[in-house]
Amino acid sequence: MDPFKKTSIFDALELSSILHKGSAAVLPTDTLPALAACPEYSSQLWNIKQRPAHKPFILMASSPKELFEFVLPIALEDAESMASRYWPGALTMILPASGSVVDALHPGEDNIGMRVPSCEVTIELLGKSGPLATTSANLSGQPPSLNAADATNCFPDLPLLGPLPWPIASGQASTVIVWKSRGCWQVLRSGAVIIEAGQDK
Repeated sequence: MDPFKKTSIFDALELSSILHKGSAAVLPTDTLPALAACPEYSSQLWNIKQRPAHKPFILMASSPKELFEFVLPIALEDAESMASRYWPGALTMILPASGSVVDALHPGEDNIGMRVPSCEVTIELLGKSGPLATTSANLSGQPPSLNAADATNCFPDLPLLGPLPWPIASGQASTVIVWKSRGCWQVLRSGAVIIEAGQDK
C-alpha cells in the first residue's frame, strides 16, 4: 500500500505559505524527520506529538544569523565559534536567549535549542519560511520515524515537504550541548556529532 496516497506533498514555496497560515508540517533533516511549525503556531506541536508541555522545541533556520539574533550577547562569541565548526550539521546548541520565540518554544525559561540542519531541501524551505519550531516526527515516547513513510504513517493528516524520496538521513539524533559560561559547554546528549576535545568543559 502506498503510504503517501492520501498525503499532500508540497514544494518549499508552497509549504512555506501553508506554515505561515498556521499549519504544522513534516519535513526531512540530516538526522531524523521533523515536525515543524512557525514559532507563533508552535503550541499545536505539543498536542500533535502528545508531548509533555515542559519539554521544549528546537528552533531551526537556514543560517546562524537568523538564530543568533535571539541569543544573549554573553554567549554569542562561543555560539558563533561552535557554529563555524559544526553548522550546517547535527549539533543542537542550547543558548541563553530572549524574545517571543523563547516564550513560544520554551515557556518560562530563558534558553532555547538551535540548529542549522545539513539538508538542502529543508534549508531551501527555511530560507523561505524563516526559522521554524521543530521536534522529531514521532509520538512522544515512541521510536523515532526514520524516513518519510514512517513520518507519514504517524502523522497522515499533515502536509509533507517534497520532493520524494527525501535525502538519506543519518537516523541518529543530533548531539545536544548547553552553554554554561564563557568557553564552557556541557554535552546533554551524545549524537551524530562528536565534539572536539576541550570544547566540553
